[in-house]
Amino acid sequence: MTEIDWQVVLAGAALFGILAAAIAMLFAGLRAARAARQLTADHARLEAMLAAAPALAVVVGADGRIAPPERLTGWLGLTDRPRYLSELGTSETGLSDDDLATLIHETSAAQKSGRGFDQAVHAHGSDRTLMIRGMRAPAGVDGSGSALLWFFDATEMRAEAEQAEAEAARLREAFEALTGLIEAAPLPMWYRGPDLRLAMVNSAYVRAVEGNDAEDVVARGIELVEGAGLGGPLAGAAKARDTGEPHEQAMPATIDGARRMLRIHDIPLPIGGVAGFAVDIDELDQTRTRMRRLGEAQRTMLDRLSAGVAQFTPERTLAFCNLPFRRLFAMRNEWLADKPEFDRVLERMREANRVPEVRDFPRWKAERRAWFNADEDTIEEHWHLPGGTHLRMLAQPLPDGGLLLVFEDRTEEVQLASARDTLLRVRTATFDNLFEALGVFAADGRLQLWNNRFREVWGFEHDFLAAHPRVDALAEMAAPSLSNPARASLIGELVRAATVERQQRSGRVGFADGRHFEFAAVPLPDGNALFTMLDISDSRRIEQALRERAEALEAADRVKTAFVANMSYELRTPLTSISGFAEMLHGGYAGPLSKEVDSYVAAILDSTAKLGVLIDDVLGLTQQAATAPDLARGTVDLAQVARTAAEALVPFARERAIDFAIEIDPSAGKIEGDARRLQQGIEHMLRHAIAGTPERGRVLLHTDGNDQTARIVVSDNGPGMSREAIGHAFDRPAADSRAPADRGLGLGLPLARQIVEAHGGTVKLISEPGEGTLIVAELTR
Repeated sequence: MTEIDWQVVLAGAALFGILAAAIAMLFAGLRAARAARQLTADHARLEAMLAAAPALAVVVGADGRIAPPERLTGWLGLTDRPRYLSELGTSETGLSDDDLATLIHETSAAQKSGRGFDQAVHAHGSDRTLMIRGMRAPAGVDGSGSALLWFFDATEMRAEAEQAEAEAARLREAFEALTGLIEAAPLPMWYRGPDLRLAMVNSAYVRAVEGNDAEDVVARGIELVEGAGLGGPLAGAAKARDTGEPHEQAMPATIDGARRMLRIHDIPLPIGGVAGFAVDIDELDQTRTRMRRLGEAQRTMLDRLSAGVAQFTPERTLAFCNLPFRRLFAMRNEWLADKPEFDRVLERMREANRVPEVRDFPRWKAERRAWFNADEDTIEEHWHLPGGTHLRMLAQPLPDGGLLLVFEDRTEEVQLASARDTLLRVRTATFDNLFEALGVFAADGRLQLWNNRFREVWGFEHDFLAAHPRVDALAEMAAPSLSNPARASLIGELVRAATVERQQRSGRVGFADGRHFEFAAVPLPDGNALFTMLDISDSRRIEQALRERAEALEAADRVKTAFVANMSYELRTPLTSISGFAEMLHGGYAGPLSKEVDSYVAAILDSTAKLGVLIDDVLGLTQQAATAPDLARGTVDLAQVARTAAEALVPFARERAIDFAIEIDPSAGKIEGDARRLQQGIEHMLRHAIAGTPERGRVLLHTDGNDQTARIVVSDNGPGMSREAIGHAFDRPAADSRAPADRGLGLGLPLARQIVEAHGGTVKLISEPGEGTLIVAELTR
């Protein structure tokens, strides 16, 4: 190849090289243009971001030079854009002197040591709050020794922060108060986490489970209710957590050694846990049981009342009515079981003709419906029903808005009141027309009532009595009418005795005009006294006549007694002569007598003996009527006296073929008395028994005694005595149907009683027809 060719080749290579370099430079320029455009776009974006950023960046050079954004000048209220950090505040604009000095100091420290800081500053005359965060400027931002300051407008953030702090303080106080309330609550309370494990308990919970403290209880997971399984408190807590609804259940627990019934409440919380508390319902259940029993007892009691009772609920439906209410208004149990409304009950009462007759029944019913909201404590009405029935109705609004009605049937009471008024009028008419003078004095001694006879007897003026004078004033006015004015005090004494002492007393008073009255005061049940005046003038005269007649009869009786006594003595003289001559003839002084004559003489002696006894009995009865018998008292051996009396009557008993038995017990002992009289008394009782006993009968004399008394018993097995004969055996010589003719006048028993009673003893006669007779005499030692 030629030199020219090599030159051409070299020239072509050089041209290719230049072209290649130009192309490379072109591509490099294009890349640089793209990079410049990217940088310009990034710069514009960064400037836009800085302009829109809530924070403004200020670079502080080592010499304090700054290039702040325009917004910062506006935030600080500066008119000129500052060039140095010290120009951020003046005496009137920008930062305050203290804030600026602190900022310069903290910025210098950040430039030297790289320590960051935060500072809140305020501008003069502005409410704006700026937050400055300072740090050493990153490498590449500016020369070494620079600082980067970020300015934040924290005005709104500060207000929100202050509000948040205030809200936090309020919530903290509320939380502390709530915590204190929960801690002081007497109810066991707790909190479970989402896993249902105990996270917090109060002091009441700790005391209930007898734990040491809340931390110990939570750490050990001590449950309040035993058996924390599927049916325990965890089941309720799980249900509340899963459903998001509160759950409650009643469960037993042992607290302080006692079995209690608790109502467990589980409440789901938004944070996922479950809060709970327990209420002791043991006493509540007992109270409900007692209230239920009380209600049942009250209803039972109301059913037994005579008054009808009906109770309505606040919704005006019938809640309860007793049996008298159903009977009174003729209501069937089937209809009442539907709990009828108040208006329907009134309508049914009207249908039964058991409400008063009214013209406008709807209005009348509306007025009664208003009782549910009445202000009165109790509303009372009197219902006069057709047929003469009278009802007393009481309506009592109840505190819960219900109504209680009570119906009392006053028909009988009204009838009784009418009858009482009639009786009072009859009594008043009778009181005023009685012949007896009557006056009623109150407990204070004042005259309350009087009749016409009372006023006429005393001659009192009506005005004087109408003033209801006291008994003392009335007695003073009555004194001149009496024959003895001092006797007027008897009125006051009688009234006081009846009102104060509650005793009935009486007395007699003569009037000045010759009349006589019997006064009497009778205590009345109401505390008053009834004073009566009965005119006894006629009975007084009759009494005087009877007294004079009695005195005349007593004088005649004394004459009769003296006559009988004299006759007894006069008869004894010829009787003694007859007896003496008969004994001489019987003794043979006049010569021997034939058997026939001798029997005649024996009959004369026997008759004279009986006549002597009869005269002695008559004389004894006569002396009894006059005076008590004279006793020659001394120590008497009763056994010896009884034996002597029995021996004296042995012949008499032998004549009648009587089996005469004698039983003398040593216990009869001795007594103080007249031996002769006691012997006569025993003989009279024996003679009465022997005379009343048929032939071949039996008579017994028995004596015994004790430390206080001695007893004499005479019995026979004769025909006995009738009740009428027993009643008169001791007081009159009446013939007895069982006595034979030789029993005489029957004076033995009266004489025996006279002798025994004179010794302070008693005589009893016991007999039945056909059963014999028993005479018992008891003598006191």
